[in-house]
Amino acid sequence: VPNSGPDEILQAVKITSNFSQVRITSAQRKLLSPVALQAGADAMSPALSQNALVGVQKRLNSSDFANLSYSSEDQVTVHFINRDGEKLTTTAKEGQSLLEVVVNQNLAIDGFGACEGTLACSTCHLIFDKEAFQKLDAISDEELDMLDLAYGLTDTSRLGCQVHVKKSMDGVTVRVPMDVSDMRRQLEVGKQSKQ
Repeated sequence: VPNSGPDEILQAVKITSNFSQVRITSAQRKLLSPVALQAGADAMSPALSQNALVGVQKRLNSSDFANLSYSSEDQVTVHFINRDGEKLTTTAKEGQSLLEVVVNQNLAIDGFGACEGTLACSTCHLIFDKEAFQKLDAISDEELDMLDLAYGLTDTSRLGCQVHVKKSMDGVTVRVPMDVSDMRRQLEVGKQSKQ
């Protein structure tokens, strides 16, 4: 329930009775997890106690959590075209990486960001149009090295973990290439074939 208010998140927690199954942003979870733990319930346990729900509700209504809610002024609209050609439209907060946007918004892009943004794969490879690409920050040598391993590389390719949302990107459309290359998977296959 990213970008949801306190009432919606609390309702989701009550419905599932399982804190770990409620889809919230990592920032929201960081604020809520300590509360659930303080209330005497393990945040990863199958069910929350009533005391934990009360603690979660107090935290959701706190000013700390209110600061996490985003006004429409802080939001940037981003369109992703996945491997199936489906257009996925979402909103992002300025400063988030495009990988974080895909993960936090639970977008249907299989295998995207396998290394979780550690620059150890090229699974978050995205293709920008020329105009949008020219507005992006400079590319690092490390990102270029990983892009060299990507399938479908273009002159306007970037890794989603290295591109951070800016206001100037509002309305941008990025395309996920048809094929994906994950060197970690190829190394694993190589190890298994030697056994």
